Amino acid sequence: MILRELTADDATCVADIEARLFSEDNPWSREVFLTEFAHPHTFYVGAFDDEEIMMGYGGIAMLGPKTDPEFEIHTIGVDTQFQRRGVGRALMDQLTHAADLYDGPMFLEVRTDNDPAIALYESYGFVQLGIRKNYYKPSGKDAYTMKRDSRSERTKQ
Repeated sequence: MILRELTADDATCVADIEARLFSEDNPWSREVFLTEFAHPHTFYVGAFDDEEIMMGYGGIAMLGPKTDPEFEIHTIGVDTQFQRRGVGRALMDQLTHAADLYDGPMFLEVRTDNDPAIALYESYGFVQLGIRKNYYKPSGKDAYTMKRDSRSERTKQ
């Protein structure tokens, strides 16, 4: 598996995977990904096989000042043919490492019925803070809001 930062050239492929994975929940378009990739406060990473076929992607944003940042996982997805092969974990390793470099807490939303993703996030120390009713549109599915403490907070525990 090859991991690298995503560029504008990857936006079409990411949007195609996103459309397949999140068809009932208003998937992001190529244009949205192009905008996200261009922001100076975001980091998007892709996982590729040896033939440069995209297996999955993930993106995080740094919010607030660099001296006291918070991070939000904007999206993470693994193409169905590559699920259950450690791709999601490899992407999460990259996203959590980025947040740990700045010692910031991380937040995310996840569908309440997405048990595999919830288990993955919990394995990284995320805990549920609450539920956002009808968060995903147009499906109307609920989301858990989850948080992972900063590196320094986790070492105090």
